[in-house]
Amino acid sequence: MNVKIMPSKLIGKVAAPSSKSFSHRMIIAAALADGISEISNINPSEDIDATVEAMTALGAKIACDGNVYTVKGISKPAEKAVINCRESGSTLRFIIPVAAALGCETEFNGYGKLPTRPITPYKREMSAKGVTFDHTEGVMPFSVSGRLIGGEYRLEGDISSQFITGLLYALPLCGCDSSVILTSKLESKPYADMTIAALKQFGIEIEETVGKEGFPVYNIKGNQKYKPADRSVEGDYSQAAFYFAAEALGSELLVTNLNEDSVQGDKKILEIIQNMRYNNRVCGNYEPFTVDAADIPDLVPILTVLGCFTSGTSRIVNAKRLKIKESDRLKAIADAMNAIGGKVTAGDDYLEIEPVEHFRGGSVNGCNDHRIVMASAIASTMSEGIITISDCEAVSKSYPDFWKDFKTLGGNFEFFE
Repeated sequence: MNVKIMPSKLIGKVAAPSSKSFSHRMIIAAALADGISEISNINPSEDIDATVEAMTALGAKIACDGNVYTVKGISKPAEKAVINCRESGSTLRFIIPVAAALGCETEFNGYGKLPTRPITPYKREMSAKGVTFDHTEGVMPFSVSGRLIGGEYRLEGDISSQFITGLLYALPLCGCDSSVILTSKLESKPYADMTIAALKQFGIEIEETVGKEGFPVYNIKGNQKYKPADRSVEGDYSQAAFYFAAEALGSELLVTNLNEDSVQGDKKILEIIQNMRYNNRVCGNYEPFTVDAADIPDLVPILTVLGCFTSGTSRIVNAKRLKIKESDRLKAIADAMNAIGGKVTAGDDYLEIEPVEHFRGGSVNGCNDHRIVMASAIASTMSEGIITISDCEAVSKSYPDFWKDFKTLGGNFEFFE
């Protein structure tokens, strides 16, 4: 499906959808608790559906009524399970150690670029802790069997914090104490902080210290019990960022449903925009920026749009992990902006963005990537010509109501085959 967007500014109030990252975490924690939990303010999406189905396959019972999920925790884990992670890297990497801690022989399926996303740290560390992998790199399905035991786990911090999260969920279930020791700087650390915050709400305690090499160490007591809880998921700063960017570029928007005290790393979008402001709100008078994307990879597509309207060259650095997202996002967002009149250069781990006065319009390849599609839609607010975007249905991965909200705010578009 394609979408044709006629340029216009956006005006109005919009509620940020619930945090997909917290939704994953709350559902998993509730499913591991002995009892019934009610998790409210969850916006269903393909990724969240994948996690719900995964925990159901492992033995939980989960019912959805609108944006409220009632979760009856796993009382008796399944002996065998088949889990379709769809394209959700979070689902895959969070659930692998959880399934192993439950002793459930599990087959993992997925599609898109998910089979190519590495699980090497798990294979290396968990294979020494009672788990067997029947896995070939880049191939799905694969299976995991055996029961995870506690102990010392040493992980690189520059691949993905998702590996840390998976172990933080699984190791409290093991019979002995454990530690997760980072051997390099942890990128996307705010996501690990989110995990610890979510675990605490379900009775699990994690102690974070600093190791001899100066990197984080997570100490986890064994034999902990997840406790049921009723919780509400806060709004998502990574999705709100699209609207904050539109507002910075001349739209008139108020974004609600956000926690000002959130530990979400993507809240940094507000600081970045504030630092860009130079003279009122006139486009082209924003200061150029250099942003380290190591902790905020999901902001890169919309930051690229913003960078096109500063008074000089902007750079986004330490972004190599974006090459293994739903698309090669460095190339995808550079191609998207250049197709409509931008001047973006993609390197192996960076983007360099030259300013333009406006976009001219054109055709964008959405690359079946929700964030490329949404960033390109926001770019239309700064275009003099029509922008068409392919794969516009990709927004269903994280924000199914995006086009509905975009229209409510004054977006002028039509879908076509």
